Amino acid sequence: MNSAEQQKMASLDRGLFFINYKSAEDSLSPPHVTVAPAEGHERRMEIILHPDATEATLREPNSGLVVRVNTPGTLQVRVQPRSFGGSQAAVVRIEPINAGRLSTNPSNGIGLHTLVATEGLKLLGHVAGRGDVIVGPNAWIAGPTAPSRVEGVALEWPDKPPGVDIRYAVQFANGQAGSGRMMPLGTYAGTRGQALPLTGVVLEMSGTDDLEFVADAGFLNAPTLHAVGKRVVLSGPTSREPLVGLRIGIERIATAEQIAPPAGSRKPAGPARVRVFRSRLRQANAI
Repeated sequence: MNSAEQQKMASLDRGLFFINYKSAEDSLSPPHVTVAPAEGHERRMEIILHPDATEATLREPNSGLVVRVNTPGTLQVRVQPRSFGGSQAAVVRIEPINAGRLSTNPSNGIGLHTLVATEGLKLLGHVAGRGDVIVGPNAWIAGPTAPSRVEGVALEWPDKPPGVDIRYAVQFANGQAGSGRMMPLGTYAGTRGQALPLTGVVLEMSGTDDLEFVADAGFLNAPTLHAVGKRVVLSGPTSREPLVGLRIGIERIATAEQIAPPAGSRKPAGPARVRVFRSRLRQANAI
């Protein structure tokens, strides 16, 4: 393995799987994701590409390919920075494509319900010049393609699991009344029609060990911020930059599994994280 890349090995049962390059920490220069059978497992599986693709490399988020596994084998997922010293942080999902009914056997069944933790979640954002905008999970309010000041937010989740408690707060650069005050689910936090952009958002979750926030935020003249966890703090480099894009999702926590680099390879400079989620009943892998 090249010292400037990260890799993950995923054991797959017989079946059909969608390799979904879901997101990258650096949205402007995302790393490349390449998949291949592990050495010695080439005859156990085949990679099905888009008709216009020539190699099993996904070059940006929201792209994917299909792997057909004839007999249980191991798939290698490699993440390479787009340029020297670039980001190696990416989220890749391995999602089973079910041909029939879902199995309920935890030893070998596939449970697609593990991917829909955010079903019914809605994010409301009050956007300057547009008014209230409502989107579903993992969708942008304003954002990279249409940045605009976000002046207030609210989260709604009618199908929230019992016992899960979610609170959130917004922050203003000028210490406006209400800045930093934690609000319960369904409550609007912010202003309307006062030209007061948010400069930060705090999300907190309790009452569950299985779920976490996955959030992205854009601040004026700053790189897109990506954060994951039960408590997420989103703000710009100086905590005064206006919020110009926000998206929020809630996903199941994958079991961490650290893969040791091959002997003799250098540890890559700077932080790097590759999260590979394998959607199985009671089982998921990540680095």
